[in-house]
Amino acid sequence: MKKNSRIYVAGHTGLIGSALLRRLKEQSYSNIITRTHKALDLTNQPAVDRFFAKEKPEYVFLAAARVGGIHANKTYPAEFIYQNLMIQTNVLDCALKHKTKKLLNLSSSCIYPKKCKQPMKEEYLFSGDIEETNDAYGMAKLAGIKMCQAYRRQYGANFISAIPANVYGPGDHFDENGHVLAALLGKFHTARKSNKKSVTLWGTGKPKREFLYVDDAADGCLFLMKKYNSAETINLGIGRETSITQLAKLIRSTVGYKGSTSFDTSKPDGNPRRLLDSSRIHALGWQANVSLEDGLQRTYDWYCSQLAVTTK
Repeated sequence: MKKNSRIYVAGHTGLIGSALLRRLKEQSYSNIITRTHKALDLTNQPAVDRFFAKEKPEYVFLAAARVGGIHANKTYPAEFIYQNLMIQTNVLDCALKHKTKKLLNLSSSCIYPKKCKQPMKEEYLFSGDIEETNDAYGMAKLAGIKMCQAYRRQYGANFISAIPANVYGPGDHFDENGHVLAALLGKFHTARKSNKKSVTLWGTGKPKREFLYVDDAADGCLFLMKKYNSAETINLGIGRETSITQLAKLIRSTVGYKGSTSFDTSKPDGNPRRLLDSSRIHALGWQANVSLEDGLQRTYDWYCSQLAVTTK
């Protein structure tokens, strides 16, 4: 990938996409192509085809997706499977048709089987049923991986897929439809500002997750775009897992919330554990750099700065 290569970041306003855009600009890539959802609906096949015909991107980061936490996945399963299938299908097919040199498809760690052996190796994919609270989204993302492999096998397309751990950081959604870390951060902040005496969280607090700071995720994606050319899906993680109870304690400390915390065990937990085996990418020379404690503070600082802007 040269500094003047035509690089399309699909989903550049989202969590990982916006971090990719920052990193590409910081590294002096000068020919970055973006479109907002309003300007280009990636579920619209004719519109995507016209866009690729006009812009002819050489490299594509497919970071666009309909995403959310357990609440959003349970509430909108039809939108999650339809929109993600359409986005992937249209972008991949048009990338092939218009001769894109390389495409990185971003998947999700929730596509591993619910009862998957830990840590999760890439070869464990498709070995069992995925967790029901995100099965619509997960099935769509599994299909995206298979589509990349099928296009490589039939047409020789250099399409690769990466599975990041739970990504968090600036650009996330901090409401109940967001991912767990951002949703909890927003909840504890609101509770502190309103002097709420107690915060109730979903589930038991026992599930464990691996959290990857978004700038590390972006660096990993750039590394793979430059260094990785295999049909085999590759994990992108930090190698540390944290229980939801531990995460809540860290967020309480970061936010400065002094009230009590309880868990509503009638609500679903999701997968009991979700730790990636990232030995493959580590062996290639990539490692995450930002600790969870540091990443939480950076995320909270950004969140407060955005609130300050919106309340002016």
